[in-house]
Amino acid sequence: MWKIKKGYNSVSKSFRLPEEIVKKIDSLAYKNNISSNQIVIQCLNYAINNLDNNTENK
Repeated sequence: MWKIKKGYNSVSKSFRLPEEIVKKIDSLAYKNNISSNQIVIQCLNYAINNLDNNTENK
C-alpha cells in the first residue's frame, strides 16, 4: 500500500495540470497535513516505480 511521506531535497520545475487533478491533489494534501508538492512528488515516484516496462518507447 502507498504511504504518504514527508521531506525531500528538490529542484524547481513548472508543470500545467488539469484543474480536477489539482483539486484532488490539494484535497489529499489538506487531509494529510502536507504540501501539494509532496503529494505530486509521491504520485510521480509511485508511477515511475510501477511503470509497465512493456509499454516504454511505444
